[in-house]
Amino acid sequence: MSYQRVLLKLSGEALMGDLGYGIDPKVVADIAQEIAEVVNSGIQTAIVVGGGNIFRGVKASAAGMDRATADYIGMIATVMNAMTLQDALERIEIPTRVQTAIEMKEVAEPYIRRRAIRHLEKGRVVIFGAGSGNPFFTTDTTAALRAAEIEAEAIFKATKVDGIYDSDPKVNPDAHRYQSITYNHVLTHELKVMDSTAIALCKENKIPIVVFNLLVNGNIVRVTKGEPVGTIVGGSCEVN
Repeated sequence: MSYQRVLLKLSGEALMGDLGYGIDPKVVADIAQEIAEVVNSGIQTAIVVGGGNIFRGVKASAAGMDRATADYIGMIATVMNAMTLQDALERIEIPTRVQTAIEMKEVAEPYIRRRAIRHLEKGRVVIFGAGSGNPFFTTDTTAALRAAEIEAEAIFKATKVDGIYDSDPKVNPDAHRYQSITYNHVLTHELKVMDSTAIALCKENKIPIVVFNLLVNGNIVRVTKGEPVGTIVGGSCEVN
């Protein structure tokens, strides 16, 4: 199928390319070009971006930092990534708005659902930063929450692998990649797709998730056109 309104979930690690830390401007520019092609085709596009390339709250918490404090720092890191992506998009003349769950009015709009939808209807890319504004929740959960709120037709989770496997393909060369799979199968078998809260939210709101490889040039465009790329997670999917 093809889509009219979608949400793209980008990990922070996707923005650092082969660097060990931070942001690779060339990678960001390449991602922006693909997003521009999607937008120019008429698909309303929202984005949730992580912050793991700058700061990872869970890791800092494990090292002794207060978990809530670590998560808030991680939220600020996602805003840095959101602003970087906004700059890359606007340099190629794609109108963009960053909305944050933590108020930062000097650099971004506060998250307001109706305003976000209005921006999308006007052809602007909306990038959601600062997660959900609450500690203890991942940006995967934020992606599911925002997708439900803006009534997105699908979530596209861009990763470094080409789909969902029944075991780690780096460890098991015979690992099977699913073409489609149900929410229940993901939850029951604890497959590492998104956290369980995010999967449950998508299941409840009937939002399909497509997991695909961001590193293949053109995949963002292909997946938004409904081409069979990666693995689709849904309620009526067969496990195959």
